Amino acid sequence: MPHADHWTAADLDNIPEDGLRYEVLNGQLVVNAAPKPRHQLLIKGLERALDAVVPSGHIVVEGLGVLIGDDEPIPDLMVVTVPFDLDDRGIPVEQVKLAVEVVSKSTTLQDRMAKPVLYGEAGIPNYWRFEINPFRGQLSGECLPVLFAHELGDDKTYELTHRVAAGDTVTLRSPFEFTIDPATLLP
Repeated sequence: MPHADHWTAADLDNIPEDGLRYEVLNGQLVVNAAPKPRHQLLIKGLERALDAVVPSGHIVVEGLGVLIGDDEPIPDLMVVTVPFDLDDRGIPVEQVKLAVEVVSKSTTLQDRMAKPVLYGEAGIPNYWRFEINPFRGQLSGECLPVLFAHELGDDKTYELTHRVAAGDTVTLRSPFEFTIDPATLLP
């Protein structure tokens, strides 16, 4: 168990498998319930679409932790370089080229605030966030889901490069060329 109220990724090895999702963010244990079908279907659709275009030497992975010092956040989806140790507890941050989060009601603050800061400071070059529920700042007539694509700036903070609503199509160029209409990710 943690020492002096500071959790590490290694502490997760001592937590029983109980169907909940445990992450360590900034030394704090974060527990989330299982996601809803809309969340998982979007991830599945995105994974299929990315698998079709991911460059050689890269792979799309879901539900694995990214090792950032003592922290181990779990992006909903990542594009990482291969090879990596299949028996390690997560993916080394240096191998992560894209981290994707799908915002749920229970993960709003982590996905919009905490994780982008952590990912940026760790040097992950691309961060995509999908909004699947009505949200503050949603534009009039903007259909869900909405993709916010970010690239890492020189100051290790993310800069918004694209805001793409369902029904709109855009070609992203980073971390590789990828054409997307968020509407196609859900049945």
